[in-house]
Amino acid sequence: MSKVFGRHGPAFPRLGKLAFTIAKPGVKAWFAANGMHTPDSRYAQGQIAAMREKLGRGETVYLIGTCPSGHNSGIALIEASAARGIRLISNEEEERFTGIKHYDGFPAESIKVLKRRLDRLQITPADIHACVCSWNYVDMVPYGLRLVCEHFPFSWPLLRPASGPKCNFLHAYRAGLSPARIGKELGLGRPMPVIAMSHHDNHAAFSFAVSPFNRSEKPVMISVLDGFGDSGAISLYVAEKQRLRCLFAGDSWFDSLGVFYTLISSTQGGWTSLSSEGRYMGAAAWGDNNRMTNPYYRRLRQIFYFGAEGTVLVNRAMTNWQNTGEIAPYKQALKDVIGEPIPPERQWNPDAVLRVEDVEHSPVTRDRVDIAAAVQLVFEDALFHIVDHLIRTTKSDQLVLTGGTALNCVANMRLLEHFDEDWYRRNLGIDGRLKIWVPPTPGDAGAGMGAAYNFAMQAGARPGEVMRHAFYCGEAPGASEIKEALESTEQIGWRSLGNVSDAETLDSIADFAASIVARDGVLGFFQGVAETGPRALGHRSIVANPCNPRTLENINRRVKFRESVRPLAPLVTMEAARRFFDLSPGATADDYNAYSYMVLTVNARPEAYAAIPAVIHKDGTARIQIVRPDIDPFTYAYLKALGRRVDAEVSVNTSLNVGSPIVQSPRQALETLKRAKAMTGLIMIAAEGDAFLAWHAVVDHFKDGGKQVLAWLEEWEGDRLVST
Repeated sequence: MSKVFGRHGPAFPRLGKLAFTIAKPGVKAWFAANGMHTPDSRYAQGQIAAMREKLGRGETVYLIGTCPSGHNSGIALIEASAARGIRLISNEEEERFTGIKHYDGFPAESIKVLKRRLDRLQITPADIHACVCSWNYVDMVPYGLRLVCEHFPFSWPLLRPASGPKCNFLHAYRAGLSPARIGKELGLGRPMPVIAMSHHDNHAAFSFAVSPFNRSEKPVMISVLDGFGDSGAISLYVAEKQRLRCLFAGDSWFDSLGVFYTLISSTQGGWTSLSSEGRYMGAAAWGDNNRMTNPYYRRLRQIFYFGAEGTVLVNRAMTNWQNTGEIAPYKQALKDVIGEPIPPERQWNPDAVLRVEDVEHSPVTRDRVDIAAAVQLVFEDALFHIVDHLIRTTKSDQLVLTGGTALNCVANMRLLEHFDEDWYRRNLGIDGRLKIWVPPTPGDAGAGMGAAYNFAMQAGARPGEVMRHAFYCGEAPGASEIKEALESTEQIGWRSLGNVSDAETLDSIADFAASIVARDGVLGFFQGVAETGPRALGHRSIVANPCNPRTLENINRRVKFRESVRPLAPLVTMEAARRFFDLSPGATADDYNAYSYMVLTVNARPEAYAAIPAVIHKDGTARIQIVRPDIDPFTYAYLKALGRRVDAEVSVNTSLNVGSPIVQSPRQALETLKRAKAMTGLIMIAAEGDAFLAWHAVVDHFKDGGKQVLAWLEEWEGDRLVST
């Protein structure tokens, strides 16, 4: 436990509690009048009881989970039955359809997709048992007023939307109006009542229910650590006999690992929040990651006080975000450690720039990356402190990590390294080691479906099958839609390749893709239903040669137009994963399911540095995705073919986008091809199996792949003709 330094906790806690008590009744009445109900309301409890009765009669029950306002808005559909448990059908992310990263408006396009899906399933909107949402907006408003009063008068800037774009009072107000609009968009002719579920309970319910531990006879730990929830930033749970029980729920938005990492990464990295965290984690690998020698670590470590029972408190003598949010987040003590913050007007949003190729990236300096490394080390210290207490409390060795901070894949790996067999023997006197799992959607893109899972579990539904893929966003485009996009997109040439429904043709097209990549071409893969979550996992990916050490520079400078500190992740077969990387024994559940979503890094083996240098990060780690033949036959066949050509069943994988969210539609994919100047071509596979190759039809000194890909295409077609 560290020595107490500085100030911790609110300045006027009684004033804050009084504000909450006064505000809540009126706020609750306004939301209820508009059709939004709290989980403990008579309406919500009645719907839970009615669902329990339906399940008891053997009926299948459908639920909608939505984020109607706030970053990552969208809508999800699940079904539940006594026989099969809970099953995820879809999770539409509005940003994919609007093309605006972290879209925070009403999910109108997502609801259109949902309506088409309901029609195909022969389900009417009236058949939906309940609509639930990802936040308890009803409590969030009086809780926000409480936080303002706790540090009044210095905290009045928290009332401004600019203080926290992630979530503010405007989002809650718009969410309160959503029942009427949801009902209208679904054609009900009336508002659809919405039940506002607890944000952290939502994260915990979904992440546990789809994890490999969902039927464990032993206790399962669930940690929810994010920016903040309805009433706090840290919540800890244990699942026993498939039932969740909350062990600890923080009551502060500011004593938050997520807020700490977001605000420091943004104001030191120079990117807007929500676009900064992953980039900063990549930069941290370039810095001094030794706690003994990093010049910033020891002083920055004072930003947290580690208390009893796993508590983590932010030092308010260093931070100012409890008063102003993102507007002026540092006090002088923090400036003395890491320097002045980069102000919002000097930050740039890499996901909202029309010409990312014109952006001048900030220089990579030793101080900047050492600060990034110090931030990562302090974050890991806090995470270890919390998980240490959770393990000692439950005596469990199974942990589900969720909430936005669970995307810190390096910290996830460090947990497995720290809480090993020796730690369990030394501290608990038992044989064991930590095993972890992270869903592909630990952040708020998963909170809507989490709300539906949370509601279903409260009604007695049991978890269903373990999640084995993340392909739940949108619809698989048909051949006619792809052809229409190809024919109407200027400066693009294209040709049909055949139909991958035939195994021989699939292998042939996969080998053609491998032949291009082996010769240092860069391809996009666009196939099937899109991935949900922030990682491209083979359905909306850009692939390249991992064996060429210049691939990293080529992708960052001429394809994605991004910072040089950004790493490239590898797609791998299981055989290649075992050959090139040290897979953790703590990730073995369900045949290493934890390595299916690029949420957990591994250390590279010595052979990997020479064989596949493009996918080994500066710190010797890689954020791998193991591809399975039954989950993604085309990408798996491509990896096998690439292995025959370059002696490594490994491919560079980065998301199919340039200055936008991961693409959703054929037209978006083709626009990305046009913007990615050094991208050789794009393979598009329709729902019916028809495959197409698109390329740059206009050749200039950048877009030079078109002429080359035509030559490779003619070579491949000639080989096919001979073999036939």
